Amino acid sequence: MLQIPAFTTFHDAYLAVLRHVSEQHEYRNAPRGNAARECLNVSFTLTDPRERIIYVPARRTNIVFCFAEALWYLSGRDDLEMISYYAPRLARFSADGETLTGSAYGPKLLRPTHTGRSQWERVLNLLAEDPASKRAVVSFFEPEELIDAANPDVSCTLALQFLLRNGHLHAVTYMRGNDAVIGLVSDVFAFTLIQEFTAHQLGAQVGSYSHHVGSMHINDVDAERVAAIVATTHGTQAWFPAKAMPPTRWTDLKIVARFEEALRRDEEQLDPGDQGWLGLDPFWQQVVLLFETHRQIVHHPGQPIWPSTLQALDPGYRWLVAHRWPERIPEGFPIPAGGER
Repeated sequence: MLQIPAFTTFHDAYLAVLRHVSEQHEYRNAPRGNAARECLNVSFTLTDPRERIIYVPARRTNIVFCFAEALWYLSGRDDLEMISYYAPRLARFSADGETLTGSAYGPKLLRPTHTGRSQWERVLNLLAEDPASKRAVVSFFEPEELIDAANPDVSCTLALQFLLRNGHLHAVTYMRGNDAVIGLVSDVFAFTLIQEFTAHQLGAQVGSYSHHVGSMHINDVDAERVAAIVATTHGTQAWFPAKAMPPTRWTDLKIVARFEEALRRDEEQLDPGDQGWLGLDPFWQQVVLLFETHRQIVHHPGQPIWPSTLQALDPGYRWLVAHRWPERIPEGFPIPAGGER
């Protein structure tokens, strides 16, 4: 049987991809002036897509951006205002200074087409009527994106396929190209989160997740960073068990989105002691707490994050925040070490 490499966690898959591309790259090229090492046709499968977070100090994963981008997609948004708040670098990919086109997957996923239904709705209806279907595909890449050779934002993702088998929803992502260092982390996070949310809508269990990339690459500017990441991942590593998403409705996501906007605009602040009135499952309360953490980082520069906020975060999120923004952690505040993997 021919199978692609399978990993239980994305942590392991990520490190395997970095080692493969950095050590066994097939090509050296520089599309649009970006010198890179490249491997063609790189694929992997995650047997537990909920294990979507990597805990590598040298990588400094931005867990707040990961959730923000997934929420941006699931809100059907394409505005630069929201997403650039969490990743200012994305502003350079906007042709009009207000929106993103190719990388804004939300509208392509959720906006009604000429049939009156979104691609995502059609996928759900198709799988409800014919669980054995192989046609449950959401397309992201559009031919019009190549009309302008100077288009700064062409979709990296071609399609997302859902396969419902024996009560489990499997997902497959097809990408024309993927930055192995930066983009891969948030892409896998967002697509597995969408997979988990979609499984809930179908009343299915979460199956495997597979990721196929035509051009997996590491830009030369990130070569030293990759070397540091790989060098610090030998021996014992921090690990925190994944949290399963609870049964989630669109109304739950809208509540999270309302809090995200209020916190992003610094119109509200969240006291962890008041979490009960959020009306959300603890899983989503934690996401809102991460947005509150980011509010403090952005709107109160130079000040430490409130100890009460850090204490209320799940240990894994606290570890990630501490390694991403170590200068904002109060002196002497305890950071969990994590279990051994």
